[in-house]
Amino acid sequence: MALPLLSRAAVEKHASKSSCWVTLYNRKVYDVTGFLDEHPAGAELILEYAGKDITKILADAESHVHSESAYEMLEDGMLVGYLATEEEERELLSKHKDMTVIQETSIDSDGMRVADLTEFGEIPDDLLHVRTDHSEDYKKHKFLDLDKPLIMQVLRANWTRDFYIDQIHRPRHYGKGSAQLFGNFLEPLSLTPWWVVPTVWLPVNFYVFYQGITHLNPILAISLWALGLFVWTLIEYCLHRFLFHLDDNLPENNIAFTLHFLLHGVHHYLPMDQMRLVMPPTLFVVLCYPFYRLVFAIFPYYVACAGFSGGFLGYILYDVCHYSLHHKKLPNYIQKLKRYHLEHHYKNYRLGFGVTSMFWDKVFHTYLHSEDVYQKKN
Repeated sequence: MALPLLSRAAVEKHASKSSCWVTLYNRKVYDVTGFLDEHPAGAELILEYAGKDITKILADAESHVHSESAYEMLEDGMLVGYLATEEEERELLSKHKDMTVIQETSIDSDGMRVADLTEFGEIPDDLLHVRTDHSEDYKKHKFLDLDKPLIMQVLRANWTRDFYIDQIHRPRHYGKGSAQLFGNFLEPLSLTPWWVVPTVWLPVNFYVFYQGITHLNPILAISLWALGLFVWTLIEYCLHRFLFHLDDNLPENNIAFTLHFLLHGVHHYLPMDQMRLVMPPTLFVVLCYPFYRLVFAIFPYYVACAGFSGGFLGYILYDVCHYSLHHKKLPNYIQKLKRYHLEHHYKNYRLGFGVTSMFWDKVFHTYLHSEDVYQKKN
C-alpha cells in the first residue's frame, strides 16, 4: 500500500489520546493510538511523546532499552506514513502548486480516515479511499445527505442548475459500500458488479460476430469488426462529452437534474463507488437500441453483424476498463490512462472525456493537461 509523505505540522496535530502518532528516526510515522492502553508503563508515558520523535527514548538505558520486538510491533500495522524533510516539503510544494493540501484527517467511528475532499483540484492516490464526513459535508454544502436515499432529495430540492452542476463535480467518498439511491425495492437495480457486463454481453457479442464471419469473407468480416471497434471510440467520446456532460445545457428543473444524476451525475458525485462504475444492462439496452436500429437499417444484415460486433465489444472493453481505472493497479501505459481519467474527476471535469484512449481528446482539443485545473466556485 502506498503511504503518504506527511509534514511535521500534520504529525504534531495527532497528540491526544484519541489520535496519537509518533515518529522513529525522524522518518517513519506510526499511529500508536490502539497501543496506549496496552503499554506496560501506561499510556501517559507515550502521550508525553505524542506527535514527537521517540528514537532516543526507545534506546534510553535510564528509562528502558526496548527489545527488538518493540520495534517489530511498530511495523506490524502501525506504520501510516513517512515524515517529510524540510527539503522534501519545499520540493513537493514547488512542484505541485495546483494541489490542495489536507491539513488533517480524523478517524471516524468505523476506524476510517475522514476528510473533506470537495475542494481538491487533484488528489493523491493514497487518499482515494478516505471517507467523506457525511454530516459535516451536508452542513457545509447543503447539497445531499449521504445518510438518506439520494433520488428523492434531488427530486424535491430547490437548486439552481449552476449549484447542482458545481456540487456533483465535487467528489465525495461514501466509505461504507454504496450510498442509497432509492432506499426501496428498486435499489438492487442501481447496483452492478463489473463482472456482470462481460458475463452477460460477451456471449451475445460472440454470437453476432459469428453470424458475420461465417457468412462473409473472413478478411472483410474482420475489417468491418475493426472498423466498428474504431467507431466505438468516437461514440464513447461523444456520449461522454455531449450526453453525460450535458452540464451547462441541462434544463433547469428537478426532473432533468434527476435524469442527469442517474445517468452520470451520481458517478461524479461518488466516483469510487464500485457498484456504480459500469452500466446496468437495462440502461445499456436503452442507449444501445438506437445505434442497433441505425446500423441494421443502413447495411446488409451480415455486414451489419460484423461491424456492430466490433462496436459492441468496444463497449464491453470500455466498461471493464472504466472499472479498472478506478480500482485496479495497472501496467505503465494503462496507469497513465488511469491518472488521466482520475484527473477528469478530481481536477477538471470539462476536459478529458476519453476513457479507453486520449485520441479523440487530442483531435477535438479537449485534452486534459496537468496544469488544467478547473477553478471551483467559493
